[in-house]
Amino acid sequence: MPSMSLRERILSVYRGETPDTVPYMLDLSHWFYHRHALPWDLSHAYEEPEFELIDYHRKMGVGFYLPNLASFVDVAYGENVRASVKKSEDGREITWEYETPLGSIRRTRRWNEQTYAWGIAEWGAATEHDLRVLAYALGSRTYTPRWERYRSWKEYVGESGVVYAVFAYSGMGHVMNAWMGIENTVYAAADWPEALAEVIERINENNLRCIDLLAESPADVVLVGDNFSSDIQSPGFFETWSKKYYEAVVRRLHAGGKFVAVHIDGRLNGLLDTFSGLGVDCADAVTPGAVGGLTPEQCREAAGPGLILSGGVPPHLWLPDTPLEDFKSAVRRWLDLKQHGPRLIANAGDQVPPHACEDRISVMRELVDEYGRY
Repeated sequence: MPSMSLRERILSVYRGETPDTVPYMLDLSHWFYHRHALPWDLSHAYEEPEFELIDYHRKMGVGFYLPNLASFVDVAYGENVRASVKKSEDGREITWEYETPLGSIRRTRRWNEQTYAWGIAEWGAATEHDLRVLAYALGSRTYTPRWERYRSWKEYVGESGVVYAVFAYSGMGHVMNAWMGIENTVYAAADWPEALAEVIERINENNLRCIDLLAESPADVVLVGDNFSSDIQSPGFFETWSKKYYEAVVRRLHAGGKFVAVHIDGRLNGLLDTFSGLGVDCADAVTPGAVGGLTPEQCREAAGPGLILSGGVPPHLWLPDTPLEDFKSAVRRWLDLKQHGPRLIANAGDQVPPHACEDRISVMRELVDEYGRY
């Protein structure tokens, strides 16, 4: 009997079936951009597939799934909102600005060569009024599907993976991660709870219009999330501010025949069972050990038998100062979870980091081939 393709393995896990081998897929984008000194431009979305990145996944026998900078939906703003994205002359800063009848807000990110990433240089919202400006702008968004872009990615990836459609950030995610920051958002929740609730509700109502489009898209899997970590959004905090929204997201996407993955790249305590209880299909970027705070076995216990665990290898284990045997041990321990059922994907805990040892990509594939067979 011929072996299954990477695409077939991934989709079989989502369908509740048992593949011939645990699927192996990685988000290699950050590592790949750094390795080849490629630009990583947040000022615009990629309309065409990242051919070189996909080719590299295929060459290494690694499933492709995450089109990080792609956009399969065009976003426009209301006639009273001017949205702009500007780069500095040296290209090292990007500023996003919304101008509305209520006022203006702007935020800036600055390039950090050492981390090969865009760090926060200036948050955009500091007052209750700023939040209302944000809600006015984001609440005015309209969406136009561009499924031809998705089909181009899907066609080029072919049997080498499953292209997720990504929709990031709930209302709380926008406030906390993009515009206000963690500390100021926590203060806002205490000082202006009614105003913050109104802002988040307005953003979420608008988000759901795009979710309804994605429910009709050609994608099999939709990835959502706020870069969840339970030390930032505890289960109680999540229940207060975002649970109702994510219940609606899961319900609407499932009604459209889509599978739902949630990006949980931090502390795991209390979140795996929370999202399992909402009917989410997959926890993406699961990082056991010091980062996530749970062992692989505890991850499975917390998630229950039905939630797909996609992740397994923390970022530091990919780096050259970590012994190879430690890396191998972590991969084998993650693969041991297959004894509890097929709801398992071998992946990195979030992304493979810059400076990772390239040979460990192949080492992990070989370990999956040897220890991941059902």
